[in-house]
Amino acid sequence: MKARVAIRAMALLASVSIGVLATPAALAEDGYALWMRQAAPASSVDVTVRGETPVLATAAAELRRALPADAGPVLLAAAADPEVARLRLPTATLGDEGYLVRRATIGGRSVTLVTGNGDRGLLYGAFALLRHLATGGTAASVDLTSAPAVQLRVLNHWDNLDGRVERGYAGHSIWDWWNLPDVRDPRYTDYARANASIGINGTVLNNVNAKADSLTAPYIAKAAAVADVLRPYGIKVYLSARFSAPIEIGGLKTADPRDPQVAAWWKAKADEIYRAIPDFGGFLVKANSEGQPGPRDYNASHADGANMLAAAVKPHGGIVMWRAFVYADTDPDDRAKQAYTEFKPLDGSFADNVIVQVKNGAIDFQPREPFHPLFGAMPKTPLMMEFQITKEYLGFASHLAYLGPLFEEVLDAKTGVGRETVAGVVTGAAERHKLSGMAGVANIGDDRDWSGSTFNQANWYVFGRMAWDPALSAEAVAREWAAQTFGTDPALLDQITAMMMESREAVVDYTGPLGLAHLMATGHHYGPGPWVADLQRPEWNPVYYHRADRNGIGFDRTKTGSNAVAQYAPAVARLYARPETTPVAELLWFHHLPWDYRLKTGRTLWAELVARYDRGVATVSDLRRRWDALKPKVDAERWQKTASLLAVQEREARWWRDASLAYWMSVNGLPLPAGVAPPGHDLAWYKAQSFPFAPGNPH
Repeated sequence: MKARVAIRAMALLASVSIGVLATPAALAEDGYALWMRQAAPASSVDVTVRGETPVLATAAAELRRALPADAGPVLLAAAADPEVARLRLPTATLGDEGYLVRRATIGGRSVTLVTGNGDRGLLYGAFALLRHLATGGTAASVDLTSAPAVQLRVLNHWDNLDGRVERGYAGHSIWDWWNLPDVRDPRYTDYARANASIGINGTVLNNVNAKADSLTAPYIAKAAAVADVLRPYGIKVYLSARFSAPIEIGGLKTADPRDPQVAAWWKAKADEIYRAIPDFGGFLVKANSEGQPGPRDYNASHADGANMLAAAVKPHGGIVMWRAFVYADTDPDDRAKQAYTEFKPLDGSFADNVIVQVKNGAIDFQPREPFHPLFGAMPKTPLMMEFQITKEYLGFASHLAYLGPLFEEVLDAKTGVGRETVAGVVTGAAERHKLSGMAGVANIGDDRDWSGSTFNQANWYVFGRMAWDPALSAEAVAREWAAQTFGTDPALLDQITAMMMESREAVVDYTGPLGLAHLMATGHHYGPGPWVADLQRPEWNPVYYHRADRNGIGFDRTKTGSNAVAQYAPAVARLYARPETTPVAELLWFHHLPWDYRLKTGRTLWAELVARYDRGVATVSDLRRRWDALKPKVDAERWQKTASLLAVQEREARWWRDASLAYWMSVNGLPLPAGVAPPGHDLAWYKAQSFPFAPGNPH
């Protein structure tokens, strides 16, 4: 794995905070402020801005809101400003969104200069300055230069028009569709501030399982009202488009993308949207997946559908993000192969304003999946990474699971095409594509703390930071977030950062170790259900994925099984083809092995599986003990909520462990290794557990 890029400001965290943050334990709070907890300055700060645009006014306002008095004076000025240009600063490669922040002498006065080639660059530079100060830096030491490696950095809200959030665990949608456009909740501005502070520049307002109503005039007006609030923060609005909308709201008899009437309807609809939202970003489309309509309903291809929509938005500068998550009963031998099977043949067939949005793994946001084989397989097509920030499979909002290591693991993966990594594909650097993008399924709701817990905020944060720069270290970002969220006490940061970095692996251990996946209960996906085998389609059932029997466990994806390994480049396929060369963490994803198979650890497969379950539970128990020790250093309200959730996590980790082991023992007939505690109940008890009202369930 290549060395990750650390964050320069982290070296400053051993220094004394300059007073940007209040002492954490002295100020009880509910988490609403997220990582932007800078105290209001006691006196006005000298901030000068050259230019009059809404984005520049926002940048100046953010600095005046949070800069300490001794951090000024600050000058916001474009690189093209004559006095700035005379400095001959290295701004040529910053693009429209990059920034440079450093001390400079302008007009005979020493200032902190925030500059860039565009208004958004100055906005991001302003937030970078605030981040530098909040993580222990000083105005005197500031020297920041950065430009985004990824062009489209977009949140996907799976928010429904009735206020429910699919796979949401932090309350209802923040979008008050009922009262929009008349009532514009001040929370929308705070949402925009948070996103701009981490470089997110786009948001899809509605669920990919879209309703055609989202494209009607009343809802376009509502989206326009949200766009008006987000625009000064450099954020574009996008909409998920239902492919059958021409039938449902347009009165047509078909949605065939090759039909001229259908194309004309979409062009007129795009024109209507752009009249209301001149900087509308474009459409996100989920087609021919999980019952959603799409071009394949008419024997047309995904490229036919995407290109028809792309033609409608292209005159306005819009794009189409076309999801590659195709999930239908068309690859009965292995669901993991379906996206590659449908999209690989279309490489080079998409219009130049289409980007194909691909999930990080081939199944569905599991706690661990090998990287999706489409990365590296479609060199003529820009591919947009889709991560899930909301934790559908990692304990909902209750479990501490920092996703930075998951993002890093995927982005650093080598595709097997030369020295190319997944990050190289996503940034477009590998093939020099015009479009590049990273999408994150949002974990945001109307809970007071936005995401259901303080630590879930870190997943929103790390997505934005790594979308800006995929080379950033997950550990450095964790420390950076913690410094802004809890204060710059080095001992506190050491503990919190370590807890965060261990947390995701713990969830993998107690839910699906050694490459097991999709073992959750049906529908709501809450809790264990490896025994589920009675659902209508084979690939809906956990037994389809683990294939455990008395002789062994795991999904054979080699040439003796589904041969999904052949979808990877030869160098990667060879690695995954043999158990001996497959990483232990992904072993059962690719191989069906005997229970007594001997691993590199020296244990049998069964003993190692049990040990991983136990390790996961033990890690959570340790996280609880360490958090308890931090009580004097964290404000009471956030400490107590986190402590309560860690107690829930420990209980549910034991439930996962016990239920899983009870089931595996019923299949393999093996005893537990010596000294291992048995499950707390028999298998029938675990199977009888029912949670019809678990949150986030779309049904």
